[in-house]
Amino acid sequence: MKESGVVYTASDATSTSTPELGMVRQVLAYNAQLMLVRHNFTKGWAGARHKHPHHQMVYVVKGHIVFDAEGKSWELRAGDSVVVDGDLDHQASALEDSEVLDIFTPYREDYAK
Repeated sequence: MKESGVVYTASDATSTSTPELGMVRQVLAYNAQLMLVRHNFTKGWAGARHKHPHHQMVYVVKGHIVFDAEGKSWELRAGDSVVVDGDLDHQASALEDSEVLDIFTPYREDYAK
């Protein structure tokens, strides 16, 4: 992990990964307490249902996604956001090409690798 207190710019976050078909992930900045991640989803992408101990904020920059949690579904569009408590089983899918910013606390060690 990079030193705490360092300011990161978009040019520092050049590497991307494709953890699922139809998803591109880019870690933008993080320290031990927070992590900012950009996800791009291709229309038709359906993420794996999962949970993690991290609290998560989701902000839809562009596009249209469906977010499922606790047996309910929400359609989110550009400008919408949702907070996901840690250990909450959830899933998302893309109804059109979409860009989403996720903030995690604490940071995701598995994403930082």
